[in-house]
Amino acid sequence: MVTRPDLAPAASWLDGYAAAASRGDLFGDASRPVAECWRKVAAGLSAATDGDASALQDATARHAADLGLAFRQTGDEDERSWPLNAMPLIVGAQEWAQVERGLIQRAELMEAVATDIYGEQKLVADGYLPAAVVAGSPFFARRMIGRTPPNGRFVHVYAADLARGPRGQWRVLQDRVRVAGGIGYALENRLAMSRAIGNLLADAHARRLSEFFARMVEGMTAACRRENPRIALMTPGRFNQTYAEQAHLARYLGLPLVEGRDLTVLDEKLYVGTIAGPKRVDAVWRWIDTTAMDPLSFDAKSQLGVPNLFDAWAGGGVEMVNWPGVEVLESAAFAAFMPRLCRTLLGEAPILPNVATWWCGQAVESSTVAARLEELALLPAFGQPVEGLSSRDPVAGASLDCDTRDALIEALWRRPMDYCGQEIVHLSTTPAIIDGQIVPRPFTVRAFVARTADGGWTVMPGGFARLSSRTALPTSLMGDGDLSADLWVVDDKPAAAHLGSRVAGEPPISRGGGILASQTADNLFWFGRYNERAEATVRVVRAILANPADSDGAVDHENAALPRLAALLVEGGAIEAPTAKLSIAKICARALTETRLPGGVAALMRRRQQAGMGLRERLARDFWRIVSRPMPSINVDRPQSMLSSARWLTEHFSALAGLISENMVRSAAWRFLEIGQRLERAQAICRMARRLTQEGDVIALGLLLDLCDSQIIYRSRYLTGPSANPVRDLVLLDPDNPRALVFQVAEIVAHLSALPSSRDDNIPEPPLRAARALLGELQAALAPDMTPERLEAIEAQLLALSDAISERYFLQLDNEDAERRTTLL
Repeated sequence: MVTRPDLAPAASWLDGYAAAASRGDLFGDASRPVAECWRKVAAGLSAATDGDASALQDATARHAADLGLAFRQTGDEDERSWPLNAMPLIVGAQEWAQVERGLIQRAELMEAVATDIYGEQKLVADGYLPAAVVAGSPFFARRMIGRTPPNGRFVHVYAADLARGPRGQWRVLQDRVRVAGGIGYALENRLAMSRAIGNLLADAHARRLSEFFARMVEGMTAACRRENPRIALMTPGRFNQTYAEQAHLARYLGLPLVEGRDLTVLDEKLYVGTIAGPKRVDAVWRWIDTTAMDPLSFDAKSQLGVPNLFDAWAGGGVEMVNWPGVEVLESAAFAAFMPRLCRTLLGEAPILPNVATWWCGQAVESSTVAARLEELALLPAFGQPVEGLSSRDPVAGASLDCDTRDALIEALWRRPMDYCGQEIVHLSTTPAIIDGQIVPRPFTVRAFVARTADGGWTVMPGGFARLSSRTALPTSLMGDGDLSADLWVVDDKPAAAHLGSRVAGEPPISRGGGILASQTADNLFWFGRYNERAEATVRVVRAILANPADSDGAVDHENAALPRLAALLVEGGAIEAPTAKLSIAKICARALTETRLPGGVAALMRRRQQAGMGLRERLARDFWRIVSRPMPSINVDRPQSMLSSARWLTEHFSALAGLISENMVRSAAWRFLEIGQRLERAQAICRMARRLTQEGDVIALGLLLDLCDSQIIYRSRYLTGPSANPVRDLVLLDPDNPRALVFQVAEIVAHLSALPSSRDDNIPEPPLRAARALLGELQAALAPDMTPERLEAIEAQLLALSDAISERYFLQLDNEDAERRTTLL
């Protein structure tokens, strides 16, 4: 436990904490050792921040943000910051042992029920389970009847929402067998807390989580029955509410994160499309519904799934975690029968009882619910909105007015099978830091169980704790005002050091970045392009702001360079043509803040962010922190403020360039990001040179040198001012200038040459041939040859090269993406 003799600076916080604890409204009925552990943890947390609870909460929030923790609620366009409470939820080892036994029993029950429903169906035939409870669920997959998993196991990962009553009894609120949502957040909460509080976790003898994840992956691996199988985490995509969690989980476990469009079924086996061709996928940890997984076998409207995937898993060509169709067990209607099924199938009473539930599809139960509605909650039986209940959330009968209550009872009598009644659970509380004060918050816990390599079960020694802002039972992962907390299972003595995976021996040496899915390569390519286009636009804006203007702030049209810079912004889609005739301040303000046009800096930064969302499992945390940093506020009425913003953005792009250069492994992923940047920079150089080398204007030539970061090297070579051909040679044809056109093309050729080929005849592929042809043309050219017409033709060649790269390495775009990217080009 934490000990510190001098806690005087923390006295005010601890005094308030002790007072609340003495009233019994912080710990509820926690055992004496656990309550004492809580007090010592609070003392350690307080000592670490000199008694400032707000500072502790701020530090925890900062570490959560550094880890990239975020989430969405239904209807959110942007992600929200992850609300992690700085106070952990503490459970004693003895109490948790009972929970573990109950969870394993519950997982075995889920397996047994799923085996019967999609197998012999004796539970329905023998009257233990009404047929309507199974067939009435929209998640019952009739096509899965008789489809037994190759290893005979339907459930690999099981989660349960648990409620702890005021007197310490634990009960199951809901079973979760479709998606183990929260398992990644439980891991990230622990990582954030360990960064924020240092050694306090070890001092409190909190159990580690790493062994659970190691054993879970070993169980998935053993189910594949192949040496070194490839297991992929299948996500609905970056707009899913918990995509950030899925990306973090995939990165931590070393699993490829794939979408349905990344996958293809060939000969009843599943493959992921990569830049090196299709690669076999042995198992899929799915985070999407069964009905969405194969549009040919289930929902034809699904755009998330993979055609013919049903044939692959039914034929044993791919293992599924969990087996499709098991989500039928999650309905409230099923919960009403679980106690009976536990005794029937396992011959045991439930260790963790359900929250009492009545399915109204039976006469006695429906009458009971109608009569006791004032003291019960009513909810949809199968997880779908029904008449009188517009959401899946339970509605307390006592909260309804007379008219609503009567209408709901009438609806219940018309279709009783659509409703369930449920007792209202009063939750135990845990300490939470709210606005710098320690207050009690009711909580629920999502606990996780996973198969091990020998077919047994392992329980996470912790879980995802949700601290509710309301007294009503939580029904989703996070609601408005809710907090998450790290769950600590604490022992009386220090636990033995975890030695890593239980698999004997160390893994074979491997180098490289693993497989690179075509969709990921596409995102990397466009991330680089959006980033480079935004930087080029900022450079032009900075050049405009750094030049003098008329007294009224209008563009000095006698200075031919400034209208040309404005024309560059028009050509790049940053502003509209009429805007180019306005004052400098308005031109630059529009270019920096434009979101409608494809070339505005704000629009490009947002698109870069969207592309980066699909790369979360690949981007280092420092990289992602810079990418997700919001643009500074811009005072569009003050050119000096805009110039400061442009300089900040330039430093932002330089920081990213440094991370890319110094921190990224030289894998195919790095090469595609580089190709995107080099291709975009080459096009920008062509546009700038075409606009600024006409007529040999000295000011315009000097601006071109500034835009291409070549002013210093020019001055060191030439003792005179800027001249047309020397400038053209330096920014277009000098192979040693990293900002020159020929340098960009040479880098593209080098990267394309290093990528894997799909040909067996060693003939270069079309993108490489096109890039080499352009490089040879530039290497043979002289400065006078680089006329505006020649530069325009080179731009067209670069556009064709971009198309060739997309056609060879990337997946086919949907209409919306294709239109958006065509507009950008």
